Amino acid sequence: MRHYIQPAVAVLLLIASAACSGEDDAAQQRTPPSGAKRVDVSKAGSLSGRVTIAGPVPHNQPINMSGDPACQRANEGGASFETIVSENGGLGNVFVYVKDGLGGYFFDTPSEPVILDQKGCRYTPHVFGVQVGQRVQFVNSDPLPHTVHAVPNANTEFNFSQPIQRQKDVRSFATPEVMVRFKCDLHNWMSAYAGVLEHPYFAVTRPGGEFELKNLPAGTYTIDAWHEKLGTQTQQVTLTENDKKEVTFAFKSSAGTVP
Repeated sequence: MRHYIQPAVAVLLLIASAACSGEDDAAQQRTPPSGAKRVDVSKAGSLSGRVTIAGPVPHNQPINMSGDPACQRANEGGASFETIVSENGGLGNVFVYVKDGLGGYFFDTPSEPVILDQKGCRYTPHVFGVQVGQRVQFVNSDPLPHTVHAVPNANTEFNFSQPIQRQKDVRSFATPEVMVRFKCDLHNWMSAYAGVLEHPYFAVTRPGGEFELKNLPAGTYTIDAWHEKLGTQTQQVTLTENDKKEVTFAFKSSAGTVP
């Protein structure tokens, strides 16, 4: 069975994607408020550390792609969800960020976009961070259609089609939010998460659990570590000028299979 789109449906998808493509082409630059502070990088410090998982590491549930033969062919060896990514006791796909403590500082919106790709009927990366107003470029690398459906709580929901291979569309977020979930309405196993912040102090852990937040000014901060199934952990850290500190977050799990 081949993946086939009826001509009328294809035309509608093309019209919808054309209407959406190119929106928010430029990063939404904000005006600094009166009295806003800027970070003096020469006096800034850094925070690094590791996120670990204690106990038996759960197995990820296999993905059933039988509903779309094209997706099955792209994953001949099978595919599993990316819920738990672990290496040597570390935990990956954890969003670590400064939740509080940066009052009074202003940060420019990055000009470079963050890219969320759709490849092999999966979103890549599974977890990422972006600043308020920064462009997110959605790319369809697959030779089959997808939709990009953002399901936020604080930001404006959007949902558009990408029926063409190598199609690119751009959006941005106006409000901080941890986290914004993405899904594909054509392939219900596809999901991704974005942390939207007003500042650049965030990281997504690698499979070994490592992370680093650079150029952080002196201050006392609330640091959160978010995982889609294991919840959120919080710590407070105080940095002095040119200080370097390490922090560890330890999540617990029980054996089993997670979706």
